[in-house]
Amino acid sequence: MTNQTDISTRTAVWPALTFRDGRAMANFLVEAFGFEQTAMYTREDDPTIIEHAELRWPLGGGIMFGTACKDASEFGQRVPGNDSTYVVCDDPDALFSRATAAGAEVVRGLRDEDYGSRGFTVRDPEGNLWSFGTYWGA
Repeated sequence: MTNQTDISTRTAVWPALTFRDGRAMANFLVEAFGFEQTAMYTREDDPTIIEHAELRWPLGGGIMFGTACKDASEFGQRVPGNDSTYVVCDDPDALFSRATAAGAEVVRGLRDEDYGSRGFTVRDPEGNLWSFGTYWGA
C-alpha cells in the first residue's frame, strides 16, 4: 500500500466524459456548476473537435473530456450522454439555484439523505447525470 498524498493538491481519479459539442458543454459546466476550465486542445485542422480538455472543481479534482466520434479508438467512439458523476459541494442549495437558472434539468431535487448528505441530481444538455452533495465519502 502506498502513502496517501495530500488530496487538496493531487487527484488520482479523473472521470473522462465524451460530449457531442465539447465547447458548449464546457461553457455550460462552468456557468451552471462552477467548474473552472484549465485546458482545451482542439484538432489543428478542425477546432470544433476537442482532443482533450480539463475542467477543475474548486474543492479539488475535476473532469477530462473530448469530442465524441473524433477517431476510431475505444475512447473516440464512446456514446455521449450516458455518464453519471458525483461531485462534492459545500453549499448544495446555492448550487441547485445556479444549476437550474442555467437550464439544468432537475432529476432529483434538493434533499437530505439518511447518511448525512444534502444534495440533488440534474441532467446536462447532452443527457449526463450530475449529482452534487455534501457527502465526502467514508
